[in-house]
Amino acid sequence: MANTLYKLGAALGLVLALSGCAHQGAAALDEVGVPQVPATLSVEEADAKLKQVASERAAAEDEFAARELECYDKFFVNSCLDKAKEKRRLILVRLRAVEAEANYFKRAESVRLRDIDLARTQESARVDAEQRAAALPKPVKVVTPEPAPPKPQGKSVAEREAEQAAKVAKQAAADAAEAPRRAAREAAYAKKQADAVARQKRVAQRLAERQAEAQAKAAKAAAAAASTPAVAVPVPVPPAK
Repeated sequence: MANTLYKLGAALGLVLALSGCAHQGAAALDEVGVPQVPATLSVEEADAKLKQVASERAAAEDEFAARELECYDKFFVNSCLDKAKEKRRLILVRLRAVEAEANYFKRAESVRLRDIDLARTQESARVDAEQRAAALPKPVKVVTPEPAPPKPQGKSVAEREAEQAAKVAKQAAADAAEAPRRAAREAAYAKKQADAVARQKRVAQRLAERQAEAQAKAAKAAAAAASTPAVAVPVPVPPAK
């Protein structure tokens, strides 16, 4: 009879402990919900947050390991372990929120700085193209040299003047014909540089969008996991003999 009463008392205590644990887990979930994390204002602050998260996560794991060893010396082992796990879970939920916010800020800041660099590169390419266009050669002025003193033998003065004039005119025509082609090559080079800058900007924007989408999915999954309440399993009480 005494043994039966002892078993009934132990079973009743276990049911009450499990019920209390379930109530405590629900209250913790209601209290936590979606963690509110202060906005990060600089990369240095984000790095400090990530360092603090790593330190607190290690401390939480150490505390849980120590508490786990203590629970195995208690009568209600499962109840003790559930409380320790719930405490660690709440800490990790908060730390993951802080970690996600800090990482998001660092990625956004990196994209912002990259956009600034791309804008500077594009502006530099535009200025360089304008300078190249302004430096195109001007029309060549044909200057007829003074006729050389006549020589006793050889070509006449008129023939030499005609040859020199033809040579100067030919060179001027060649320079004038080459100027548009040179200008076209320089314009094509400037356009190629501008297209490369625009392409890099589009790639950076797509990368930022994919990272933001992945971050949103991760945050949604974490919020869904945090909002799922723990279900208490009732323990049947054996009938009295």
